[in-house]
Amino acid sequence: MSLVAIAALLAGAAWVATRTGTTPAAVAPASAPQIVVRDGAGGPSRCARRRAGRHRLGAGIVWHRSRAIGLPYAGRLAGGVRLPREGVDFFTWDPVLRRSPDRPWRRYGTDRLVRTLLAVIGAYAAAHPHAPRVGIGDLSRPHGGDFGPEFGGIGHASHQNGLDADVYYPRLDRRERAPRTVGQIDHRLAQDLVDRFVRAGAQIVFVGPSTGLHGPPGVVQVLVHHDDHLHVRLPPA
Repeated sequence: MSLVAIAALLAGAAWVATRTGTTPAAVAPASAPQIVVRDGAGGPSRCARRRAGRHRLGAGIVWHRSRAIGLPYAGRLAGGVRLPREGVDFFTWDPVLRRSPDRPWRRYGTDRLVRTLLAVIGAYAAAHPHAPRVGIGDLSRPHGGDFGPEFGGIGHASHQNGLDADVYYPRLDRRERAPRTVGQIDHRLAQDLVDRFVRAGAQIVFVGPSTGLHGPPGVVQVLVHHDDHLHVRLPPA
């Protein structure tokens, strides 16, 4: 039998086998395409990256039901939640060592305070996508209590029961550190932060006497030693 005839017989056998149910090696079906929003450079969009970063941040926090006991200037904290050292929308700043991040034992607050900080700063970042990250300073010690000069610097008269947090004014030069002078502050962005904490239900927002920042009387109050940061205090639960 010629080689041509043999080839024809083999081809016919393969055709018959396929028709009778023997499936030849198949190509794996293509999976459904993934739809990913991408920016101009071909990577995931800035908004998508920030959403993913916020999700990872929230999932990494050890949440507790917290209690603010006593007063901000004479109290303690039960079940405190530690604010992470940084996130996609914020960094932490140590006011004594003047460096980032703030030391862990200075970053405890009630779960409500931590959630409020993340929500307000997340909304602020969404409204100002090209603004620098917001700096967060001291909250309270792990179990609250005195946070005076013995813990460095001028200390705090309050910050004792997990309802207080220091938030640094954004800088015009976009550097992630506390401003040294009022002239370094981006007053437009700083005022927006003040307004957002007021709308979030802050009991008091202290601002520096030289900043020119303002808000509802009785809620936004001027206080010395606050020309580089605002001080947010939530009301008792």
